[in-house]
Amino acid sequence: MKVVCAQNSLSANLSLVSRAVSVRPSHPVLANVLLVADEKAQQVKLSAFDLSLGIQTSFPAEVEVGGKLTLPARLLTDIVSRLPTGEITLDDGAEESGSSEPSYLTTLTCSSGRYQMRGMGAEEFPELPIVEDGDVVTLPVEALLDGLRNSLFAASGDETKQVLTGVHLAMDTEGLEFAATDGHRLAVVQTARADDAETPAKAASKKPETVNDKDLDVTIPAKALQELTKMLERQTGSSVTVTCDRSQMVFEWTDQRLTSRLLEGQYPNYRQLIPRQFNYQTTVERRLFLSALERIAVLADQKNNIVKVSLSSGKQELSLSVDAPDVGSGEETIPAQISGEDLVIAFNVKYLLEGLKVLSTADVQLQFNTPTSPAILTPLGELKMTYLVMPVQVRS
Repeated sequence: MKVVCAQNSLSANLSLVSRAVSVRPSHPVLANVLLVADEKAQQVKLSAFDLSLGIQTSFPAEVEVGGKLTLPARLLTDIVSRLPTGEITLDDGAEESGSSEPSYLTTLTCSSGRYQMRGMGAEEFPELPIVEDGDVVTLPVEALLDGLRNSLFAASGDETKQVLTGVHLAMDTEGLEFAATDGHRLAVVQTARADDAETPAKAASKKPETVNDKDLDVTIPAKALQELTKMLERQTGSSVTVTCDRSQMVFEWTDQRLTSRLLEGQYPNYRQLIPRQFNYQTTVERRLFLSALERIAVLADQKNNIVKVSLSSGKQELSLSVDAPDVGSGEETIPAQISGEDLVIAFNVKYLLEGLKVLSTADVQLQFNTPTSPAILTPLGELKMTYLVMPVQVRS
């Protein structure tokens, strides 16, 4: 294999796929990145796979001799990222070695110097999963990004909770629904599934969109979706092709591909947790609310992260207070539109902060029933999102 390519192209694509390189590989080759040089297409394809998450990307290059091999991902990425801008030549010397046993010793040559590293054969690298008979749908990038940005933060980081470490994706003729929960809060986002109406020709030509004639209903690991979000934010296409079966999901667009296993287990029936009627309703300016919470959180962090939210219907004010014994206390008051009687309710301040930070609307609405029942935060705007937070019981 002999390839000449731009340093910035190789570095950018290595950075992309390296996120799927196994930290603790069960086999040495999983610590490598697979390079495939296609002489006919004049492009290089890079792949990384940790047996759960797989990322594949390709970019144009001058391929003098085609071939494939794997190289240590971290070492290759670290070296290439530090090389000067300009052309890089990768040569595994296979054409000149004359040996029946390949050495996989690859030479990187640039304007400032020369490096060598030893890789492994491509035949040892596991193939990224391919879904042959699964469902195929095309989703708009913006709809996917809206759903992921506003739900991922609520997924559990506790690996023992298994299915809660992912985002549940449901799809029907109405659109897409993203849901994530860690048991203390729940984010549900609804977005459109298509940019425009489907033409009869499209409808007639495409494959069935649901497994066994059921609506799409899968749970995808948050780690894979975090990487998908980063990749989609950098791409210029308007749609993503999604293919899935009972165990795998594949996202494909332009020259990139991400594969992920699906999480097993029944996702909780989160819709039944969302109250339909409320006794208290408050509308506040999001930035004011967020800024006040960030200031009051400085004290809350010193104790137990609990902040009290007090609604004054008469004054049309929302007050935030923290009392941290042996440390101090604080109070913030902001204007609000309040309907209902006065109420005092407490929350983990981090849950409120994380919910407000992902939103981009000017105003948000908070709805309550009692100091111990779920509270609902929704953005007032185009985004259809419901953020449920369980209050914290505190002694008065």
